[in-house]
Amino acid sequence: QVQLVESGGGSVQAGDSLRLTCAAGGAFSSYVMAWFRQAPGKEREFAAAINWRGGSSYYADSVKGRFTISRDNIKNTAYLQMNSLKPEDTAVYYCAATTSWGSWQPKRYDYWGQGTQVTVSS
Repeated sequence: QVQLVESGGGSVQAGDSLRLTCAAGGAFSSYVMAWFRQAPGKEREFAAAINWRGGSSYYADSVKGRFTISRDNIKNTAYLQMNSLKPEDTAVYYCAATTSWGSWQPKRYDYWGQGTQVTVSS
């Protein structure tokens, strides 16, 4: 099992940057880590994922080139660096964990944090 706690959200202007942090308890290095987001009235959507050692990552087209996912298996922490933020990035951001690589659907992820709000104004 792994317990996940996100932090780092906030309210920013378009074009600004934020870094989200996901602190994990448990067998962190055994899990693929991902970030999802959910805007009001919309379904939860995949943003980015990173494999167990951090050697591979995958991004949704909507964030590719602007967001970077990373992890530190010593600190049991995953990160999402978000640059060039847009109003459409406004959402609650969740980190999630799964044991297998290659799935970007929320139902494939076993563990979730409580979420952190990101609001981007124009």
